[in-house]
Amino acid sequence: MTMNSDTQLTVGEASIKLLEAYGVDTVFGIPGVHTLEFCRGLNQSSIRHVQARNEQGAGFMADGYARVSNRPGVALLISGPGVTNAATAMGQAYADSIPMLVLSADAASHTLGKGLGYLHEVTSLTDATAPLTAFSATAMTAEEVPALFARAFSVFTSQRPRPVHIAIPIDVLEMPATGNWEAIELPRLPTAASEKIEQACALLSSATQPMICVGGGATLAGDAITDIAEKLGAAVISSIAGKGIVPGAHPLSLGGGVTRAEVQEYLQQADVVLAIGTELSEVDSFAKTLEINGKIIRIDIDNSKMNDLYPAEVELLGEAKSSCEAIATALDNSPEDLTPRPQTVAEVAAIKQQFRTHLSAGEARHRKALDLLRDALPANTIVMADVCQLVYTGAFAFDVAAPRLWNYPGGYCTLGSAMPDAIGAKLARPDTPVVAFAGDGGFMFTVQELVTGAELGLPLPIILWNNDGLKQIQDDMVLRGIGLVGVTGINPDFMALAQACRCNATRARTAEELRTALQDAFAADRPTLIEVGEQDAWLN
Repeated sequence: MTMNSDTQLTVGEASIKLLEAYGVDTVFGIPGVHTLEFCRGLNQSSIRHVQARNEQGAGFMADGYARVSNRPGVALLISGPGVTNAATAMGQAYADSIPMLVLSADAASHTLGKGLGYLHEVTSLTDATAPLTAFSATAMTAEEVPALFARAFSVFTSQRPRPVHIAIPIDVLEMPATGNWEAIELPRLPTAASEKIEQACALLSSATQPMICVGGGATLAGDAITDIAEKLGAAVISSIAGKGIVPGAHPLSLGGGVTRAEVQEYLQQADVVLAIGTELSEVDSFAKTLEINGKIIRIDIDNSKMNDLYPAEVELLGEAKSSCEAIATALDNSPEDLTPRPQTVAEVAAIKQQFRTHLSAGEARHRKALDLLRDALPANTIVMADVCQLVYTGAFAFDVAAPRLWNYPGGYCTLGSAMPDAIGAKLARPDTPVVAFAGDGGFMFTVQELVTGAELGLPLPIILWNNDGLKQIQDDMVLRGIGLVGVTGINPDFMALAQACRCNATRARTAEELRTALQDAFAADRPTLIEVGEQDAWLN
């Protein structure tokens, strides 16, 4: 849409139309006095506006939407407190490489940076969000807005995806939308150089014990990675974000087991490690650094990952799917007579058995609950998980058959994201079952979004794992000989709280009650809070 001074559309209205042109169908937020021109545009558009109850929840919903849709989630926020409330969600999306557009208003352009006490004033709103984004910018004229949108959506499609914040002052929002407001053709991710493919193939062909590590950047490459693993007889170790890229039931898959000492010790034996779309970071493994003795081949779209804590012998700067397909083809054409390493399957099976037997008392209870949940949930269920001990155990104990079926804020370890993430996921994938796993402590961070889920009529089971406090921190304090501080506060009556928010609620005290509650929750016309007590008798 090319606009001139006679066009009646304001910048706020035109911004919404431009979002439509880039394929946006849903935005999350809370309207405010500074976003009224955006709201005028929403009234004229097909874009669905979802009213959150706190902007942090809106940010998490956008995050959840993006995680399961492979499209950017969009949060539409007021200036000042709207943006700062959403900062934690932006940090989570940044750490986990999730595409998110935070579009906000700002105070009038002539007031910015002057500290005169205007409504929602922040000395520099974009400076506040810059560390949490790929870029943060303020549009000071109408003509700047389409260029910033183009830059944002280019980030989402052509490099490591991360949040972007675009602020538009309220006086600019009211200006006529002059200039060219057409969506651009978006650039694509880079393709790895053919000579690097050949080098990687040669190194893998000569390996005596190759292993493959996969992360969230490899979610579209599952078939090719499985093909490579089978050709080499290589074990596949995934980060939490990489669970399901190679199905958990595959005989070469160790799933999210990189968190386990047994897997980390096994990784030390590799002479060549193919790392695909993973940072190999502390939050992947719960180890400050992994001991990797073999040569490393890295496939990544982020060049800064090639020579960080784990320098690459061979660097493949490119998109994971095409790179892995090229490696698989090159292995087929390799002059080496490739024979899959025969003992790997038995080694993987032995380690998986240790996952079941080498458990603490708490992990054993988690495992029992997780086994029931895995059996009771439909195979394609999307799990949006929060930071809690049940979920820590689920990283290695809850197998999934495809990527993005297990979602956990591993990069930032954010409390409170599960339920709003699940709302966003359900809106993105309405025909797919979605469930939230949350601990009692984390659940209280965003409990108000129960109302949002009820308002939307979402059939959303929320598994509330109640261990009466911030149990992981309790355990860490005990381990270090520290008296308990701030980790044992009282909980509300969760059943009454959920019902007050117009949701269903039940307390599952047996395995059969949990199965029935899940079945009923998926058939309901609103979220259902299902409370499970860690000390319930059936879990012992």
